[in-house]
Amino acid sequence: MSNQYDLIIRGGKLVLSDGVKEADVAVKDEKIVEIKDEISGTATEEIHAVGKYVFPGTFDGHVHFNDPGRTEWETIKTGSSALAAGGATSFVDMPLNCNPCTLDAEQFNRKLAVAQKDSLVDYAFWGGFTPKNLDRLEELAECGVIGFKAFACYSGIPEFEGADDYTALKGMEKLKKLGLPLMVHCENALLTKQLGEDELAAGNDDVWAYFRTHAPITETESVSRMIAFAEETGCKLIIAHVSLAKSVDIVTAARQRGVDVQCETIGQYLILTDEDVARLGTVAKCSPPVRCAANQTKMWARLMNGEIDFVSSDHSPCDPKLKDGPFMKVWGGISSCQTTLTGLLTHAYHARQIPLPEIANFTSRNVTNILGVTNKGSISIGKDGDFAIVDLDKTYKLRAEDLFYKHQATPYIGDTFKGIVEQTILRGTTIYKDGKIVANPMGRLLRPVR
Repeated sequence: MSNQYDLIIRGGKLVLSDGVKEADVAVKDEKIVEIKDEISGTATEEIHAVGKYVFPGTFDGHVHFNDPGRTEWETIKTGSSALAAGGATSFVDMPLNCNPCTLDAEQFNRKLAVAQKDSLVDYAFWGGFTPKNLDRLEELAECGVIGFKAFACYSGIPEFEGADDYTALKGMEKLKKLGLPLMVHCENALLTKQLGEDELAAGNDDVWAYFRTHAPITETESVSRMIAFAEETGCKLIIAHVSLAKSVDIVTAARQRGVDVQCETIGQYLILTDEDVARLGTVAKCSPPVRCAANQTKMWARLMNGEIDFVSSDHSPCDPKLKDGPFMKVWGGISSCQTTLTGLLTHAYHARQIPLPEIANFTSRNVTNILGVTNKGSISIGKDGDFAIVDLDKTYKLRAEDLFYKHQATPYIGDTFKGIVEQTILRGTTIYKDGKIVANPMGRLLRPVR
């Protein structure tokens, strides 16, 4: 007689979208099929999780795994392993930093082939949105991209051009018809270019010169302008990695008048301050930059109020050599996809008493709802059997050797975290347990429901 279920997790504290419930959860044919106080059936595998918290596997909507083409920076294999170690079961990879960039069907399929072979977790792809590929948006949509990514400024990758105002307007008109969102990196291209040239001409190339180059107005002006195009066209807009509470306020005001706009933030804007970046050096350089402590306090308030929709990692590694040199001139990107959940458990739950269901919503449910991924995002009947089993009260100090990145570099090495992921389960199969990857790559392409 065959077992009734493939997996039962018994006695864990399930972190549901609306509360925490001590119960059993069962998976059959990769899907959650039962949630009860006590499940009487049998299973091929049973996990006893008494005293542990069972989160939905997190969904990282913003990573740069640079594969194919720049595998000396990061790979889908190493990046997805790091995600699994952090409790993630899905990611959406950005269309740049890989080489060539994901600007047409050919390059989508090239990246897909690598992910099918190497990804430990499920995956989706953002399509590129630049002045030179507006005629390729439809074919990328047919391939199954989750949405499109644009830069309102220089992207750092010469072949991925920033979107000028005409491109933004005409491209958003197309995306409205395609029913797919546009995520935009919002910084004013001309201002950042000229302010940067002014600083270098004055002999300033340190961290504070970089902060002045990327002054708050460079973000807020761009956010307002992109919202104006979305309001005109009806395109669904996502403001990427919001760093300023004032930018969140602009988004909130737009939503109140009916604009379809959401915002994402990243762990570093909640955990680090500009003073921390000055102390840590180039390992903590990112764009937009980390802001001051007063802004960080306001960002937490916006998160608690539900004005920020989801939290991603914006994992953006590089060859370590690109981090050597004056702050103004080195690569801007932070490696952090392994610590998104545990960082929020430490700084949101333990430090600020943000309820666990809200943390699950910030890292799972909200982003899947926004992107139209209907089989992910929560512990509920019919969803994929994706879980992160967490010891909420275990404290640990992050060491470089704990990281699964290609290069063990992050601003958080040496930091103390409270709450550790002990086991990650993808569609009912354990892929990470007790510090080790315990499965072969088994990720699948996720397509949005349009």
